[in-house]
Amino acid sequence: MALYSEKVMSHFRNPRNVGIIEDADGVGEVGNAKCGDIMKIYLKIDNDTVTDVKFETFGCASAIASSSMATEMIKGKKLSEVLEVTNQAVAEALDGLPAHKMHCSVLAEEAIKSALKDYYDKNSIQYDEKLFANCNSCEHCGV
Repeated sequence: MALYSEKVMSHFRNPRNVGIIEDADGVGEVGNAKCGDIMKIYLKIDNDTVTDVKFETFGCASAIASSSMATEMIKGKKLSEVLEVTNQAVAEALDGLPAHKMHCSVLAEEAIKSALKDYYDKNSIQYDEKLFANCNSCEHCGV
C-alpha cells in the first residue's frame, strides 16, 4: 500500500491556488515548530463569500496537499460554510493521510480560521472567540 493516496499526490504535484493575493481581505499564517511546516492563506471576500483564495506553504507533501485541497474546499463558499471546514474534512477529501501526517490537515484548518479572524478583526465584525481557538493539544494527530 502506498503511503499517500492518489489525491494527495495530485495536489502535491499540481497544487491548486498557489500564490499571493496582494490586496487580500484576510491573511492567516500558522506553523508547526515540531515538523517545520508553515502555511499562509490569503482570502478575497465579497458579499460574505470567498471569491478567491491562494496559499503559500513550506512543508512536506502532506502539508502542500492539505493546503491545496483546503483552498479548493472553501473557494466560492459563504463564510459560515468556510468556518465548518475541519481538518478531518480536509483529510477525507484527500482520501486520507497517514496518522503521523494528520497535523498537516490541522494546520490547513487553522490557517483558514486565522485568515477569517484577520478579516473579521480588520472589519470590526463581531465573532465568537471559541470558533477561532487554535489546536493547543494535538493528541489526535500525534504532534
